[in-house]
Amino acid sequence: MSDWRGQEFEVRLGAPGHGGFCVGRHEGRVVFVRHGLPGELVLARVTEDRGKSFCRADAVEIIEPSPDRVPATCPVSGPGGAGCCDFSFATPAAQRALKATVVAEQLRRLAGVEREITVEPIAGDPDDVTGGWRTRVRLVVDGAGRAGVHRYRSDEVIADLRCPQPVAGALDGVADRLWTPGADLVVALDGDGVRHIVELAPAAVAERSGARPSTPRGAARGRGQRPARHRESGRPVGDERGVVRDRAASRKSATNAPREEWVMAGTGRVVEYVAGRRWELAATGFWQAHHGAAQCYSDLIADWSGLAPGGSGWDLYSGVGVFAARLGEQTGQTGAVTGVESARPAVADGAVALRDLPWVQLRAERVERWAREATTTPDVVVLDPPRAGAGKDVVAAVTDADPRRIVHIGCDPAAFARDLGLYLDAGYHLAELRAFDAFPATHHVECVALLDR
Repeated sequence: MSDWRGQEFEVRLGAPGHGGFCVGRHEGRVVFVRHGLPGELVLARVTEDRGKSFCRADAVEIIEPSPDRVPATCPVSGPGGAGCCDFSFATPAAQRALKATVVAEQLRRLAGVEREITVEPIAGDPDDVTGGWRTRVRLVVDGAGRAGVHRYRSDEVIADLRCPQPVAGALDGVADRLWTPGADLVVALDGDGVRHIVELAPAAVAERSGARPSTPRGAARGRGQRPARHRESGRPVGDERGVVRDRAASRKSATNAPREEWVMAGTGRVVEYVAGRRWELAATGFWQAHHGAAQCYSDLIADWSGLAPGGSGWDLYSGVGVFAARLGEQTGQTGAVTGVESARPAVADGAVALRDLPWVQLRAERVERWAREATTTPDVVVLDPPRAGAGKDVVAAVTDADPRRIVHIGCDPAAFARDLGLYLDAGYHLAELRAFDAFPATHHVECVALLDR
């Protein structure tokens, strides 16, 4: 089979696929085309061809546009650009319809569930939201010291920070100065409106230091870090109870090593609020990217848990215990709630935030090990696993515990559907399912399922 890279041809686009593309066909092969919409006739340029039954392409010219097409709101993510805003050229309603189609297809194919899906804006978002929602941004620094983002499916850095996702003020001045070449930047605007910028030392520096590789933890909850230090004084900032580790955004294996951190703005300790409770955690620790997501999911879990005073619950992959806190408030002091999270700094920060709820216990353990050895039967289990999902072992441990209800959260439709199928195979019933547009203008979507016996 010949290599089509660089070739251009016209193709009519079909349904959207999981990953931010639409599916087309050309000369008997499947073509995954980005930057197009269903029904459009586009001129596609092949960007990747590994000789299989499919190849990848960009829509470089729109010959017959969809009525859902609008001028792109992100100048960084077009053909040949970054992977940040897959759908910024579609109306917000069309974006949500695309995501709903993908979720429904993954549920049908991987879980055997036929269900009509509606993707909702996060509570408080206007229906036409496209930007200004992200409070957490991770940037990379090129060899000249300029902050930017990775080109799609590449390690090349695009030094252009005009993506509309960040909340107002998050990136002010970041493009005006030079940073350590090869470093990463974590920018967080917290619940008090304070901006924190933490620079992570280049991965190659960590590799040369001879530090042991970190244990992979997934892309969502529980990423650990070395204690951040002020660049000028070297004074540690944040948790100092032990060495913590970081998984950098770079795809290179060297970035799995521990990385030195320097606080460049703020304190390196962000403050956040959910349901009237205050949390303080490392700027490089996990928190929902969308400014309203943590509150939205917490409210939904409180509504779906069915917990009454004296009840019991588990919060798995608990991070700093946002959901555990909500469950604990429902059970009261006669109840019992356990949160399990492998990142010790997150558990330590959560323990401080939940010190008025002594019946809520946060444990620093790997979820799969703890759940397998647990002997209690909770009334409800809440899981918010990494993007790869919970998987067979964790789902089996949860269903073996025989909770009355399970609330499962997932930011990857395929992993979410696979986990959902495992619950169904174990005898649980899908009672409720909601999908949220927690990442406007991108192909990402957050799904939440309620399962019961």
